[in-house]
Amino acid sequence: MRRAAPVALLLLLVTSSPASAAEGIRTERVQFDRGETSATVQGSIRGYEAIDYQLGARAGQRMAVTLETDNTSNYFNVLPPGSDAAALFIGSIKGNSFDGVLPASGDYRIRVYLMRNAARREEKASYRLTFGITSNEPEASALAGDALVAGTDYHATGQVRCAVGPGDLAATCAFGVKRSGGGSGHVTVTRPDGQRRVIVFEKGEATGYEGGTGAFEASRADDVTTVRIAEERYEIPDAVLFGG
Repeated sequence: MRRAAPVALLLLLVTSSPASAAEGIRTERVQFDRGETSATVQGSIRGYEAIDYQLGARAGQRMAVTLETDNTSNYFNVLPPGSDAAALFIGSIKGNSFDGVLPASGDYRIRVYLMRNAARREEKASYRLTFGITSNEPEASALAGDALVAGTDYHATGQVRCAVGPGDLAATCAFGVKRSGGGSGHVTVTRPDGQRRVIVFEKGEATGYEGGTGAFEASRADDVTTVRIAEERYEIPDAVLFGG
């Protein structure tokens, strides 16, 4: 485990390139029924058509999205508040199911589209899209009986923003957190190539890591800790350690 003084870092999101990028995208607002935490919509697109399903959520909440479709070139991306192209989740890379803790408050967009090869052929996709947003409260505190995610030994799992190479190469990385209370715990981040880094937190502060030999640095801005391990960078929202 290595320690070093904090430095300021910049992390970029992955940029998605669905077939519809230059075609104009229809937006539909998703509203949950009173007392419900999920909703399902059915729709269809053809060729270069795309639809953004927009729904509001808070930082630290958990969002789950699942796409069922009759066309294997039909996917969705999850775009964070204020972004028109950079995505937290890219379906053509990750598949048709997303489940993660949200890093910011605001309107998220679930962009449904056909890949360019299918769009050129004017293919059609009929789909069913299910959204869920929960408070993540069962994972609020290890000292208060923090529940484990089913089938794992983690108190929460999801995706965080990361960069795993030099320059502006960016990605999203899966994480699992084992909390010990008060903002302390171990966050295991899995890189896209399968390698893991275990980042150690003490009372909300990143203090070191396990699983490598590169220099360690950490800094905070608002409610996000940015960790640098050699050329790798990871953004860890407070909600990962504290729940909420």
